[in-house]
Amino acid sequence: MVFKQFDDFDIDIDPCEPIYIISVVSRLVHIPEWTIRVLDKEGVVSPKRKKGKKRLYCQKDLKRLEYVHYLMSEKGVNIKGIKVILEKEEE
Repeated sequence: MVFKQFDDFDIDIDPCEPIYIISVVSRLVHIPEWTIRVLDKEGVVSPKRKKGKKRLYCQKDLKRLEYVHYLMSEKGVNIKGIKVILEKEEE
């Protein structure tokens, strides 16, 4: 009998599946929760809402927030500038 190894197992999660709460996102992308809320309010990121209040983020949101963190911390871009950059990239 041959057994699979632990590393043989992987979980495939749709990159658009909202599964991360804001506290987890904050730790993963190194952005304070309050800043993520401002980014949501400004339309930089649009998490799904569970029962109208709780924000749930997907893998795609995490990548976007990692890019935002890079722009803010490495390049010194403010939120308004980030919105402009993201809008230009989406054209």
